[in-house]
Amino acid sequence: MDLLLLCVFLPLVTVAWGQYSDYYYGPYNYGDNDEWVNVYRQGFNFQCPHGQVIVAVRSVFNKKEGSDRLWNYACMPASQSLGEPTECWWEDINRAGTEWYQTCSNNGLVAGFQSQYFPSVLDREWQFYCCRYSRRCPYSCWLTTEYPGHYGEDMDMMMYTYDYYIRGATTTFSAVDRDRQWKFIVCRMTDYDCPFQNV
Repeated sequence: MDLLLLCVFLPLVTVAWGQYSDYYYGPYNYGDNDEWVNVYRQGFNFQCPHGQVIVAVRSVFNKKEGSDRLWNYACMPASQSLGEPTECWWEDINRAGTEWYQTCSNNGLVAGFQSQYFPSVLDREWQFYCCRYSRRCPYSCWLTTEYPGHYGEDMDMMMYTYDYYIRGATTTFSAVDRDRQWKFIVCRMTDYDCPFQNV
């Protein structure tokens, strides 16, 4: 009898825990056969499937290939409480060779990246692909630690906690190492519509 009750209630507890508690994502699926989304010194455009957001970023650096990086991303469906995306767009371009800070406008969440390599500065320009979910608003925002930990190192950033979303990033650029360090802007989103929006 106890085994029967366990079989009945365990799936219910698991579902409730996933909906109402923080839990760990994983393992990540970085796409087909864990291939990179770009080749060295080439541009790329990566977008998550509709209704999904970026939850992990992986990259390797190669000084011999123009101090460039290979990139890969993992996506996961946004929480059901957010509903479907109501609109998606590309943000302004962040220029190569400069430091920058950007969040998705209009309370959007990062659902893709676009990048172009510039050999004249051995760096890339970037754009975020952002999606808005109704009129949900961010709160409890914070910055991750630096990825990679040091210029020229491999990078593997993962969102471990459910219901936290990437809203943007701030980066520093080393003119000596010709590489970037990223801090991702991570927020929770309200379960209700808000009367205001960010710029």
